[in-house]
Amino acid sequence: MGLVTSKGLLEAARDKQYAVCGFAFHNLELLQAVVAGAERMRAPVILQTTPATIEAVGLNYLVHLARAAAESVSVPVVLHLDHGRDYETALRCLRAGYTSIMIDGSRLPWEENAALVKKVTEAAHAVGVPVEAELGRVPDAADVSTTAEDTYTDPFEAARFVAETGCDSLAVAIGTAHGVYRGEPRLDLDRLATIAREVPVPLVLHGASGLPNESVRQAVARGIAKINISTELKLPYATALRSYLHDHPSEADPRKYVQNGKRAVQKVVEEKLRLSGSAGRAEATATTGAMPK
Repeated sequence: MGLVTSKGLLEAARDKQYAVCGFAFHNLELLQAVVAGAERMRAPVILQTTPATIEAVGLNYLVHLARAAAESVSVPVVLHLDHGRDYETALRCLRAGYTSIMIDGSRLPWEENAALVKKVTEAAHAVGVPVEAELGRVPDAADVSTTAEDTYTDPFEAARFVAETGCDSLAVAIGTAHGVYRGEPRLDLDRLATIAREVPVPLVLHGASGLPNESVRQAVARGIAKINISTELKLPYATALRSYLHDHPSEADPRKYVQNGKRAVQKVVEEKLRLSGSAGRAEATATTGAMPK
């Protein structure tokens, strides 16, 4: 099947209390591993690229790779812009064929963030594409100065933000961070439960790589409908490649040495799909995110 949007997938996940996984991909091998894992687990899946990946690989390459991947499997596949920072990037991705957009104005003052999200949402909705926004700020794991609770999402401000912007899902800050954690993160699950009661759209958890499994389960039980995973794919991929080349120092054929990396990534993908509760949900969501004709 072709690419679908994320809106129906996330709404179904919210209603049934599971989460759809958003996996970052940076090259063909990671993409293949993600969709192979999703197909094997019969799970809907979101393919995510950041502006940095778009710059490194090329927008058209990414879109065509994602389309080919979606057409090669029988589960719902979304192509999502992760952490788009400006209107122009969002518009480029919409025109190229992305089926889900995140516009991240979380570093901006509240009113500027809301204005940016509203502008992007109006453009995206005009072509049937949903928008994810972020309120509060999910820091980098190394940035210990910004992990204080004053960066967390305020539940009642979140409700107002969604009403004013019209966004379709909201990334929340409840104690996670991007990258490799230095210690075990402590999630504010009570805050999350309050946000879920106040906000009428699906909630997104960034920085899910490295979270203990029980923390993920608790977050999903309290309203998270999408979890983002990037670091936990990159690390095993790189480790597997290094290991293979260490054991086979004369090997120069990439068709051989990338296979270990793909297998390592697919294993993680399948584990996350089971953990999130989305394994086995493909059939139930097969038509919920179809792009408008």
